[in-house]
Amino acid sequence: MRDLNGRNAAAASDAKQYATEHNVDLRPVELDISSDESSRQAVNTVVSETGRLDVLVHNAGHMVTGPAEAFTPEQLADLYDTNVVGTQRLNRAALPQMRGQQDGLMVWVGSSSTRGGNPPYLAPYFAAKAAMDALAQSYALEVARFGIETTIVVPGAFTHGTNHFAHSGKPADTDIVSAYETKYAGLMEQVSQKLAELEPAWADVAEVAKEIVTVVDTEKGRRPFRVHIDPSDDGATVVNGVADRVRAELLRRIGLDDLLHPVA
Repeated sequence: MRDLNGRNAAAASDAKQYATEHNVDLRPVELDISSDESSRQAVNTVVSETGRLDVLVHNAGHMVTGPAEAFTPEQLADLYDTNVVGTQRLNRAALPQMRGQQDGLMVWVGSSSTRGGNPPYLAPYFAAKAAMDALAQSYALEVARFGIETTIVVPGAFTHGTNHFAHSGKPADTDIVSAYETKYAGLMEQVSQKLAELEPAWADVAEVAKEIVTVVDTEKGRRPFRVHIDPSDDGATVVNGVADRVRAELLRRIGLDDLLHPVA
């Protein structure tokens, strides 16, 4: 996490306390994915202390809400830097170690929004998540012969137990926002409310973390390429199922179907 000795000092302390109380090896590591140097240093810390790197989880992300036109290009670039480019920084830091090991697992935490039903006023976030998903699919093929496995975890729109909507970024161009309010007044509140109503009472965002644990614990070579945790069922499971079949079929047709599974 970022800023272990500053704003996240309490969270780091909680993690250490949990480790002590439950007798587990849990160590907070300084990592800011907006920095090449921080990404390299975080990986170096893990490898120097443990001797290897088994699992890399891409979970960092930031949401913004509002009319797409009202976001400046700079805002869009900043969002992509966190949600997409940050994964590239960390991959470039971590993959040399994994390739050298001829082993490892990459877990990408995506979003059902990339192929499910897409409500308005979330365009920059949806676009960034779609870019990350596309990157994950290509990486999966390019690291398979190094023995590195890939799973894309696809959460739905959990509105309880997260701060996505509460902490979402807002457009900088308030004049454009005002113009849209003349036709779309209260739209974001409506979207948030309706998404919450779609979510079953039993939905628990902790299931996403549990699914990641299940993937990590699964025997190499038997891990799923993609898993969905979407209690609201926005349709992404169906569309991804078709898209992933088409992807696999093309690879078979061009004689690259060995890339669908990592070298054991």
